[in-house]
Amino acid sequence: MALGVFDGVHRAHREILKYAVKQAQSTKGRSVVVTFWPHPQREASLYSLKHRLRLIEELGVDTCIVINFSPSFAKISAEDFLKDILIDRIGARYICIGKNFRFGKEARGDFKLFKRLSHKYHFGLKVFSVMKVRRLPISSTSIRRAISRGNLKAAQSLLLEPVSVLGTVIRGNSLAKQLGFPTANINPHHEVLPPSGVYAVKVIFKHKKFKGVCYIGSKPTFKFIVHSSKSNTPTHIEVHIFNFHGDIYGKDLEIQFIRKIRNEKKFSSAALLARQIKKDADFTQKLFSLP
Repeated sequence: MALGVFDGVHRAHREILKYAVKQAQSTKGRSVVVTFWPHPQREASLYSLKHRLRLIEELGVDTCIVINFSPSFAKISAEDFLKDILIDRIGARYICIGKNFRFGKEARGDFKLFKRLSHKYHFGLKVFSVMKVRRLPISSTSIRRAISRGNLKAAQSLLLEPVSVLGTVIRGNSLAKQLGFPTANINPHHEVLPPSGVYAVKVIFKHKKFKGVCYIGSKPTFKFIVHSSKSNTPTHIEVHIFNFHGDIYGKDLEIQFIRKIRNEKKFSSAALLARQIKKDADFTQKLFSLP
């Protein structure tokens, strides 16, 4: 069993998860991940639960159990949680945790308690030290900060894969299509997004990977054209997928951010915007053609 929140499934999480899978395979057992939703510390999730489960599955885990972190659950003592739920109900025989993992009522349980209880309840235990990069601990908090600041390289080095957004395709106003560049409008499943701008991206749909260009922002050009006085416009996410045709409304796409192309900009006309979008698409396609 691998036990933790695993928000973002970053490189330190992956070490724990891969070890649990390997341990289960070597003993002809079953690898199980136990995680929690919503976030026990009430933090904004780096990735949605659905996105997290997808990444965990890709690492070869057999089963993932999601515990609803409700007020009543939060009142369970650390030892009762371990014995009644992990040992008796789920059947854990070997447990993998990070050294900074806390559990039980008021987060009183830690790896030291796990060690004591491992002898009492006869289960194997692997405690992973906090992994660091450039002397700084890898954490979901540091990754959130890097993404929100637009530091995609730093975030990717901690995630071991490109920063990505899982979202559902929703219907938009077809303005991009009128400009000659049909886009999929994305309703993201999680809160942390890169800053506004245009990005070279890869899009994963039904286990196939496509290339494209993605816009994140508030559509300032169209607000300018229609003389809108609205403020606090929600962030829009639109992706133009190269050489793709198909009805994907209501489907989930994963967008991987490869590189930022430019900042968001307001144009004085739709024609100028269309010209810039073509430049963005041409530049992105050339970028992907480089070795």
